[in-house]
Amino acid sequence: MTESKLKGFIGTYTKGDSKGIYSFTLNTQEGKIEDIRVAAELENPTYLAISRDNQYLYSVVKDGENGGLAAFSISPSGELTEINRQLSPGASPCYVSVDGKNKYVFSANYHKGSVESHLINQENGSVLPAVSTMKHEGRGPDPRQDKPHSHYADLTPDEAYLAVVELGIDALITYKVEEDATLTKVKLLPLKAGSGPRHLVFHPNGRFAFIMTEFSSEVIVLDYQDGRFSEKQYISTIPEDFKENSQGSAIHISSDGRFVYAGNRGHNSITVFSVNQTTGELSFVERISSEGDWPRDFELDPSEQFIVGSNQESGNLVLYRRDEESGRLTLLDADISVPYPVCVKFLHA
Repeated sequence: MTESKLKGFIGTYTKGDSKGIYSFTLNTQEGKIEDIRVAAELENPTYLAISRDNQYLYSVVKDGENGGLAAFSISPSGELTEINRQLSPGASPCYVSVDGKNKYVFSANYHKGSVESHLINQENGSVLPAVSTMKHEGRGPDPRQDKPHSHYADLTPDEAYLAVVELGIDALITYKVEEDATLTKVKLLPLKAGSGPRHLVFHPNGRFAFIMTEFSSEVIVLDYQDGRFSEKQYISTIPEDFKENSQGSAIHISSDGRFVYAGNRGHNSITVFSVNQTTGELSFVERISSEGDWPRDFELDPSEQFIVGSNQESGNLVLYRRDEESGRLTLLDADISVPYPVCVKFLHA
């Protein structure tokens, strides 16, 4: 693949015409998405993670009455070949992540209110049985918070800790990751009651983090040090006068740490914030239409000249050009059909 042709993958809900994981190519020279095809047929691969060396892709998967993770090898041309599945009874996870050395895989399970850690077989990239399963307890004030709902589990920048965002109990939980993938609880930080925290992203300096909330449609700015977080700012992602249903979705940050992007399902928009590099606090830049219904995810491409968004309910991808100086987005194409798209991931640069 030349630099002007960037390979990406889409995780989907396999409803309607959707078959599983789709691949696509972003042509950065011409500013368009090409060559959309089914890369792997499996049920509900809603979230994906790609190893740092681009050799393996890990997906959540539903398999009959069981749920878990599937491992794939990625060919140089971007084809996927399934290696194995690691399943357990009940609902599948909603989030999967992999460490930088391709040693561990972590998953968050929304329905079970739990997180799991797995070792990776170093010879073939397969996922080994779970080492730790950490179940959470409690509830929140919103009717949708009748029990724990773990929504995100990913490593801190130093890869010493696992940060877990708990939507059901309005909390951010940190676990120490031992060498053998055992998880040991370090700290639980309560967040605003009823906010429904969903996803987290770190500033490249490793000192700030940003959480997107699902229910209150806010970004929470946090300070981070040695496995511990503290709250700093709450800032809304939707207009004050918008009273209809809107639920926060994805959050991403540019690699220079200057801009944070947050998705709003219902308001159907992406909000852009600039980041104060001294304090980490956010300032509003703009809000742009998602050009479809229920923007579940979006991703900056490796060149960071573009953002690719996914609208779950209208079944379309959206391509924006990104101004690296202002952070602002310009619509290029919204008529790119993929059924029930959820997650967007690119091969690493």
